[in-house]
Amino acid sequence: MSKKAIENRYEFLFLFDCENGNPNGDPDSGNAPRIDPEDMHGLVSDVALKRRVRNYVWMKHENQMPNAIFVEQSTNLNKPIVRAHEETGGSTTGNAKRSQVDAARNWMCENFFDVRTFGAVMSTGANAGQVRGPVQFSFARSLDPILPLDISITRMAVAEKVSGAKSAADYEKWENEQDEDKLRTMGRKSLIPYGLYAAKGFISANLAEQTGFSEDDLSTFWEALRNMYDHDRSASKGMMSCRGLFIFKHIGTDGDGDQRKRQAKLGCAPAHELLDLGKVIEIKAQKEAPRTFSDYQITVHRDRLPNGVELIEY
Repeated sequence: MSKKAIENRYEFLFLFDCENGNPNGDPDSGNAPRIDPEDMHGLVSDVALKRRVRNYVWMKHENQMPNAIFVEQSTNLNKPIVRAHEETGGSTTGNAKRSQVDAARNWMCENFFDVRTFGAVMSTGANAGQVRGPVQFSFARSLDPILPLDISITRMAVAEKVSGAKSAADYEKWENEQDEDKLRTMGRKSLIPYGLYAAKGFISANLAEQTGFSEDDLSTFWEALRNMYDHDRSASKGMMSCRGLFIFKHIGTDGDGDQRKRQAKLGCAPAHELLDLGKVIEIKAQKEAPRTFSDYQITVHRDRLPNGVELIEY
């Protein structure tokens, strides 16, 4: 790999909220906001979070290598995999030798940000193997129950395919023959009034070695989390914002430098001791039905940090 991989393990807590929008539609429920049906807490999938990170990096680097995006919208993933074999002298037919697969996989890691960050399955055509990414998310969960609303809206126009209409004049003639009420239609919009969500994330220095995930990549990733919702506006999303990023960096405790590096790489505390709410990070709602971020109080207990772990706040 062209750049030195990160040498520290990280966990992080990512807070974001949604106001009067749908943070993540559920295709199995008519695209209504995802919820846990047992307790009515909202959910946002890890895939949705990764998509926004990819979109931000795509925009920042204009999809140029070495920070191109492999999983692009409406593309065939086999195209860049075939290119990886073309660039490394491998086989584009799917019958590559192990050395050719390894070379293609390394080329993909070197040139695609999301491959060396999140990993990828690249054996769907011309085989470039599989990559386990060092950065992973859990599903995000709202801190309190949410109230999904299904709201009727009026559309002041129709998009009807008129039988026999072949020109703009034909459509205009059809419009002029209709009652005004028939040129309007009703629709539905799903949203929640408010929800503050917490996503837990994990970064492995050991897996970073395999993909070449570097300090520059890490900085870009943090930047994406802080800014991605400012570049993902839509009518359905309402107002979504990053409200906090708490990064736990394992730095080690041993007086011997080599041993301390090993500790930093392997970690100095279990992830749950850092990420379970109420331990280091405490978040309490000040109202029964929170409707803004200011309705929450966040307390950071730095005195509860395990030895060998430091906390970085954004």
